[in-house]
Order: sequence, then C-alpha cells, then structure tokens
Amino acid sequence: MTAKKSTQTMKPATAAKKLGVYLPATPADFQTQDLTNDAYEALQANPPEWLVDLRRNGPHPRPVIAQRLAISIAGLARGGITDPLTTDQINELREDRPNWLVRERAIQEEVRKEDERVAERDAKRAARPRTAPTAGTGAGTGASA
Repeated sequence: MTAKKSTQTMKPATAAKKLGVYLPATPADFQTQDLTNDAYEALQANPPEWLVDLRRNGPHPRPVIAQRLAISIAGLARGGITDPLTTDQINELREDRPNWLVRERAIQEEVRKEDERVAERDAKRAARPRTAPTAGTGAGTGASA
C-alpha cells in the first residue's frame, strides 16, 4: 500500500515574499488562501496580469525597494523609509539622490568590497596545500623549547 502524498502549501505572506510582492496589494483571494507549491510554480511560470503589474509598478515591499536602490533593508530604515513604495517613487529617489541614499550606497559598496576581500582570502586559504607536521616537532614529543 502506498501512502497518499500530501500537498505542501504556503501561507499567503510566504508566497508574497517569495514572489517579491507586497501582500496587501495582492488580490483578496490570494491574501486569504494558502497556496500549493504547484500553484506557486504556475504563478512563477505564467504570472497573471496582477502579478506582472505589481512587480512592474508596485507598491513594493522593503526587500525589493532596498534591492532597487542598491542599499540594505537597514539602510532603508535609517533613511526613514518604512512604507511600501511604487516604482515611480523609487525612481524619484534615484534621481533626487538624497544625502541618506548616497551615504547608504557608500556603506553598501564598502560591505560588498569587504565581502569580496574575505571571499578571496578564503579561496587562497583553501587553495594552499596542507602540510603535515614533521616528526619530532609540536606538542607531545617530549622536546622542550
């Protein structure tokens, strides 16, 4: 006897997050019903007009806003951006370049450079051949320093 395969579902908030849309801007039926993985994949493969429109025009959730402005989510908060923004509002910020946005982009660039430096350092360490300790050295050999 084979067990019936259960259908996995996700809450509307999870689905909206994965789709990169602001949940309160989605249709009411999307907000109230759990989504199966198959339905989620169908939305990804063939998005309905409401999803295409939300992704294009917004309002956008904070992770999308931060990505489009090339800053962190914390940078948004430091800049006073706590509400969803439309694509037009994001573009206005890009054009106006307020001081907080310039500062946050500089911070994000420094973080990116540091991440690259650490990754390069780790790659060099991983590429170095490991040497085995030589006989008669190290702890436990009875040699005194």
